[in-house]
Amino acid sequence: MDFSFTEEQQMIRDMSRKFADDVVMPRAEELEKTGEYPYDILAQMADLGMMGIPFPENYGGSGGDWTGMHLCIEELSRGDATLGALLDVTTSVVAQELYEFGTEEQKQKWLIPMAQGKEIGAFGLTEPGAGSDAGATKTTAQLNGDEWVINGTKQFITNIGLDTASIVIITARTKSTEERKRDQINTYIVPKGTQGFTLGKRYDKMSWQHSATHECIFEDCRIPRGYFLGKEGRGFAQHLAVLQTGRISIAAMSVGLAQACFEASLKYAKERVQFGQPIYNFQGVSFKIADMAMNIELARNMYLKACWLKDNNMPHVLEAAYAKLFASEMCEKVASDAYQIHGGYGFMNEYAVSRYYKGCKILQIVEGTSEVQRMVISRNLG
Repeated sequence: MDFSFTEEQQMIRDMSRKFADDVVMPRAEELEKTGEYPYDILAQMADLGMMGIPFPENYGGSGGDWTGMHLCIEELSRGDATLGALLDVTTSVVAQELYEFGTEEQKQKWLIPMAQGKEIGAFGLTEPGAGSDAGATKTTAQLNGDEWVINGTKQFITNIGLDTASIVIITARTKSTEERKRDQINTYIVPKGTQGFTLGKRYDKMSWQHSATHECIFEDCRIPRGYFLGKEGRGFAQHLAVLQTGRISIAAMSVGLAQACFEASLKYAKERVQFGQPIYNFQGVSFKIADMAMNIELARNMYLKACWLKDNNMPHVLEAAYAKLFASEMCEKVASDAYQIHGGYGFMNEYAVSRYYKGCKILQIVEGTSEVQRMVISRNLG
């Protein structure tokens, strides 16, 4: 059993850590306040090849693996979780779905620029009436000659509001016919700018203000027949397959954000003096920080195991769910303890832990809630 990183994985980790320290962290608070989209940072990420780490060079990637990809996501999330979320959606979900299920023409058209970071992808599964119950999709797609006609609404769609967003991959229901007695859920590629596809409101969120999250509205939206993605009747299964990777990504994001909380707390506890000594000398504080360090490392090991299984083409449904559930709930606890250690200063926006605390809860919701992860785990235990 070898827990060491390859030379390439270590290089990716070091590069991502330096980028987070030098470029991301100094801008994170400003971006959160203004809600401005960080196009200049995204361009630098593209230059470093961050969006295409796990894909072959002939598809615009660097020929790396998913372990390296998630080390990158962890380090970026330590600087700013919204950038980890952008990579989760673009690379772990959208680009992977194109790579795994797309035709060669679709890969050439959309995967290559996405892996190169020239374009950003979005993923449309959630609807007003279909959240955890994704099978309740009401958006419809009907074949009319050589075109699919799409009608419906998707909500909470990350990345789609970016100027560089090129496509949203959605699920839609195709009604039953005389030949096929049951409805099907299929997957479609809808380019941004297609007639009949409009963006709804930009959501006003409690955190992640500079993450481009919008509603997507389809009103008689017509796309070519060739924009169908994958196999007929397998759209929902395809989405679930890539969401396993998305869950690992959320675990890596959670570890990165928790690591930022830990580092801020350790520094503060050693500098803050009360009763004539640094508060780190008090067990009530030092034990909290010890628990942070332990649980962060446990969560990191779990997501890395899931990555290793994926990289070796082994089943990882349970491990991805374990990693996502444990890491996201760990992150909330670590962020809460970091807030507590900072005392009244934790309530002040000038301290980063205030931003960390507001941004941690959503990690227990996206890519399958904690309750859904427990359902997945319990159903796969025997």
